[in-house]
Amino acid sequence: KPNTQATLTGRFVASAANGLTLASGPADNTGYPQAKNRPKRSTSLMEILKIRTEPLKSADRLAIGIATAGGVGFVPKAPGTAGSLVGVLFYLFIEGLQAGAYYPHVIIFVLIAGIWASSRVEHLYGHDSQRIVIDEVVGQMITFALAAGRFHLPAPFIAVGFGLFRLFDIVKPFPVRHLEGLPGGLGVVADDVGAGFYAMLALALIRYGFRA
Repeated sequence: KPNTQATLTGRFVASAANGLTLASGPADNTGYPQAKNRPKRSTSLMEILKIRTEPLKSADRLAIGIATAGGVGFVPKAPGTAGSLVGVLFYLFIEGLQAGAYYPHVIIFVLIAGIWASSRVEHLYGHDSQRIVIDEVVGQMITFALAAGRFHLPAPFIAVGFGLFRLFDIVKPFPVRHLEGLPGGLGVVADDVGAGFYAMLALALIRYGFRA
């Protein structure tokens, strides 16, 4: 009779050798079959950014400050609403200085700066990221463009203007939604500009209705 222990030992050694051969794979780099079913380690977005982004330049830091409206875009909840509140504060500040005649100039400046900054930070946050709120600032400022420097808006009308812009920014009536498809920072800002014009006209009609 053959030696049972020697037979089992021989089978074990042969099996181990065969396993090593499969694990290392032949010249065509075919590995151990079970290795193909092992899940890959997921890479977080922050790790991707650390690998693929270069150190921030001064222009990048300036763009982040503008695009996030001084950091407002980093609030954990409803950053778009917070950005709209910044637009309201801009209007109140300029009206408080009795500089309403320059309000359109401020809107144009913020609009141009917002387009540039939004385009600049796209490689960091993605297109039209929630962190980019300068578009809400511009749109909300446009809502009060007819009133600035011409007549005083009571607090209830300011609140209505705020609500109207948020409504049109969410609903995005024609052709506002199509403006999102424009390239770069222009597409980020353009839809909020359209929503601001809708809100401006609606606010003017509401005010006219109360005065009639």
